[in-house]
Amino acid sequence: MWFARIVAKGLLLGGGTACIVVFTAFAQQTRPPGPSVSTQTNPAQSPSEPVQLTLQDALARAEKNDPAYQASVTDAAIARESRRQSLNDLLPSVKYNNGLLVTQLNDLGEVRYLANDRLHEYMSQADIHEQIGLAEVAKFRSSSAGAALARAAAEIAKRGLVVTVVQSYFNVAAAQEKLATAQRAAQEGDNFLRITQDLERGGEVAHSDVIKAELQAADRRRQEKEAQLALLNARLNLAILVFSDFNTNFQIADDLHADAPLPRFEEVQQLASRNNPEIRAALAAVQQAGQEVTAERAGYLPSLSFDYFYGIDAPNFGVNRADGQRNLGYSALVTLNIPVWNWGSTQSRVKQAELRRAQTHRELSFAQRKLLANLQSLYSEAQTAQQELAGLKHSAALAGDSLRLTTLRYQHGEATVLEVVDAQSSYATANAAYQDGAVRYRVALANLQTLTGVLAQP
Repeated sequence: MWFARIVAKGLLLGGGTACIVVFTAFAQQTRPPGPSVSTQTNPAQSPSEPVQLTLQDALARAEKNDPAYQASVTDAAIARESRRQSLNDLLPSVKYNNGLLVTQLNDLGEVRYLANDRLHEYMSQADIHEQIGLAEVAKFRSSSAGAALARAAAEIAKRGLVVTVVQSYFNVAAAQEKLATAQRAAQEGDNFLRITQDLERGGEVAHSDVIKAELQAADRRRQEKEAQLALLNARLNLAILVFSDFNTNFQIADDLHADAPLPRFEEVQQLASRNNPEIRAALAAVQQAGQEVTAERAGYLPSLSFDYFYGIDAPNFGVNRADGQRNLGYSALVTLNIPVWNWGSTQSRVKQAELRRAQTHRELSFAQRKLLANLQSLYSEAQTAQQELAGLKHSAALAGDSLRLTTLRYQHGEATVLEVVDAQSSYATANAAYQDGAVRYRVALANLQTLTGVLAQP
């Protein structure tokens, strides 16, 4: 309860900034013992110097801090290493084997096992091994397609993150504008209350007008507090995305209402057709599934392996024997493995791979249809938001003029108190709609970026 009273007092006295300070102090007091976490992005920066955060800075910071996007980047790096491993499997490998073979002698002092030449047999050989088969080639191509698929998934995650950051960034800008509007409306409500009180003392209006003005002023003050809370929440949401150390000492540098032109539909269509990550991911999945079918079908075919050994295989561990002969020598082994019967396992694996390939074809077709639908839908959304934004701006300006003129008419006895109250409500509603419309247009442009890869600059 005491914390709620402190927050309420901060809202009344200092606005959103006071709430942030109180929240930070409370977090520092209630933090369990352990390493302290700084709330400044730069240790040399004083609390009085907030970070000037542009949209591009916010996007760059969010890419480094967002765990979901970083997980997709990690998956892409893992897939890249898998491709490298598959490529290495196509190349000869070299290893060095060392061993000692001990066998049992019979009563005549001869070895009991035909494969063993001596009582002690020492082996120290380098082995160059090469496996040649269609399966290895298909696995490499499959891993290459998998790496492309992971890269496309990372790009999809990145573009989704852009939409989230753009929305959070401009929500802060809109919340600041709404707070400024709410503060102006609260001041207008207080001024109107004083006007009605003066007119009542002069006998020009009834006491009911004062009561209505007082109720309206109290309502405007409550709306101001709600706007302060909304700004605080918007800043906290953005801080979570952008700062790794939860820094709330920042300022929005980009203007919500700066000009951000909408590209032509033909340009958007061309960019989407050649730079859409969903289509690239679906194509990579089709290629990967096709190579998996080839790899499984390779189980019907023979495979060839080659081994070249060089070193010693002798009764003593050394370059030369006791009689002076050299132990060093080489041998080679070529193996042709011909599959004959495995109870239909190869056929079953081929069928599985073919089923997965058919599904990827269906998913590719769906992704292509979805791209066409999203292209028209998202562009129409951005176009509609752009067209409505100009009207919302004009309505906000008209609502301000209407409030000013209605208040003047009321002072001269030409308007009722209800008309003034209605003008005040229209002013607050029109300004809030204008800010929401600006955010809607920015988010619509960011959604278009998920198709084209190009973000409209403010």
